[in-house]
Amino acid sequence: MPQRLTPFFANGYYHIFNRGNNRQPIFYERENYLYFLRQLRKYFILDKVEIVAYCLMPNHFHLLVCLKSDNFATLVQPFALSYAKAINKRFNRTGSLFEGPFKSILVDKNEYLLHLSRYIHVNPVIAGLAHRAADWEFSSFREYVGLRNDPLVRQEIVMNQYDTETYQQFVDEYQPMHNKQISHLLLD
Repeated sequence: MPQRLTPFFANGYYHIFNRGNNRQPIFYERENYLYFLRQLRKYFILDKVEIVAYCLMPNHFHLLVCLKSDNFATLVQPFALSYAKAINKRFNRTGSLFEGPFKSILVDKNEYLLHLSRYIHVNPVIAGLAHRAADWEFSSFREYVGLRNDPLVRQEIVMNQYDTETYQQFVDEYQPMHNKQISHLLLD
């Protein structure tokens, strides 16, 4: 098994992401998104992983997490496998759901953390799936702006630096040129 390039450290922030094999969907219907979130709750126990932000897209996902231990790989691999098995069973498919092991990038600066949270939340808008970030059901943005209250998300890590209106404006004013600041943290 190859050595993971990004080591995991307790109290470190990481961008975790993966996409469908051959860029194919990993979510086919609303229930798939909900099941994925239930599995996050099951495998990413709050004393081990804090989810700062997330966005589930039809063919990929983004998670911004703060690790509470350095054994994250032992949590995420069974999580991804359980989800892939459930999708394969539900849709009578075989083979790999994901294009490979999940990717992870250490988020080592507060500026990156803030811009990455925005990038994660604006993903559905960039993809043309929603007019505004708040319109996409399968993202943590609704927790950030007070439209939903889900204990899965620890939005205060970002929101301690913004009021709701300022953060919403920060996300709504996103321009692709902002990717330059965090390009090394993004899904290619």
